[in-house]
Amino acid sequence: MISKDIRSYFPILNQEVNGHPLVYLDSAATSQKPIQVIEALSNYYGLDNSNVHRGVHTLGNRATESYEGAREKVRKFISAKSTEEIIFMRGTTTAINTVAQSYGGANVEEGDEIVITYMEHHSNIIPWQQLAKAKGAILKYVDLEEDGTLSLEKVRETITEKTKIVSIMYVSNVLGTMNPIKEIAQIAHEHGAIMVVDGAQAAPHLKIDVQDLDCDFFAFSGHKMCGPTGIGVLYGKKALLEVMEPVEFGGEMIDFVDLYDSTWKELPWKFEGGTPIIAGAVGLAAAIDFLEEIGLDEIEKHEHHLAAYAMDRMSTIDGLTIYGPKDPQKRAGLVTFNLNDVHPHDVATVLDMRGIAVRAGHHCAQPLMKWLQVSATARASFYVYNSEEDIDLLVKGLNTAKEYFNDVF
Repeated sequence: MISKDIRSYFPILNQEVNGHPLVYLDSAATSQKPIQVIEALSNYYGLDNSNVHRGVHTLGNRATESYEGAREKVRKFISAKSTEEIIFMRGTTTAINTVAQSYGGANVEEGDEIVITYMEHHSNIIPWQQLAKAKGAILKYVDLEEDGTLSLEKVRETITEKTKIVSIMYVSNVLGTMNPIKEIAQIAHEHGAIMVVDGAQAAPHLKIDVQDLDCDFFAFSGHKMCGPTGIGVLYGKKALLEVMEPVEFGGEMIDFVDLYDSTWKELPWKFEGGTPIIAGAVGLAAAIDFLEEIGLDEIEKHEHHLAAYAMDRMSTIDGLTIYGPKDPQKRAGLVTFNLNDVHPHDVATVLDMRGIAVRAGHHCAQPLMKWLQVSATARASFYVYNSEEDIDLLVKGLNTAKEYFNDVF
């Protein structure tokens, strides 16, 4: 088990909210940052801040070393073959949009199919909707099982010879479902399609090996894995990235600019238009060091344990519905729920008065809400700094909320 001392590395957690010690259960929205990441950002801005690559002065060289060192750190973190396959972007949303616009724009034609699922985050739905509209392609959805999991049989039924792109989240930000990405990638490739993975909820919590998964693209965000906001990563197989056109032009990505034509840098820089996200990359590198020191396998084990404990404790509350797989080994460290006739926003407000932060709403997954036949849900999500005691306080808070609204109504 992860030591409770881990919590002491997160300064923000050492405070009271509304007169109660803060219990932060919203890491699926964004994680908190350890002092190591905060100090890495402070040191960069205090000692090394400069633009990268083109300068010959010392600060420029130091900044470049830090930035490109972060790229190598990310490569190792996800077991990619080469740093040429690691592109820094603003986050998962930007990365998926880049694939849709660049790869999709060049390879999808009228009548082709794009396959996603009902559980996807809006950022893995709308880019494909827009591409399908622009190209006259067909957007298809793999139906879910009753418990919110995917069956490979239904995946096989949905993917056809006309499918060009399959894009599926590794871990659901609502259901906690952990999808069989490696097997889905194999099915996609058997039909000549490429496999795009939304890894936003996976990279912070599981050991990622993109070569073992054999996915063609993998996107994730720094802020969900103890890193800063505004930095993310697009991994792509080199053979695909080499023939893709950039979607942002100017700044860092140019090679030579003439009056009527221009050429681009080689990989990975041709996709990094403008001034790079230098400080973000430095912070992400520090976050990776922090997570690897704990161990991704340990983090996954810790979160399975917390999910099991939470589901066990929360299931004792009369009138509480939990969504997603019932087996905690098949779900990541989050529990999405509703409390009888109480609106999730009201539940979250009562919990906040006790210092407990949970997320309430549609979680950027409105098609999934429709599939679940609800307008909104509440979600408690866990990370390395959470413990059984946090869940006990959550359950106590939920019982208080239930009593309060029973009295009101």
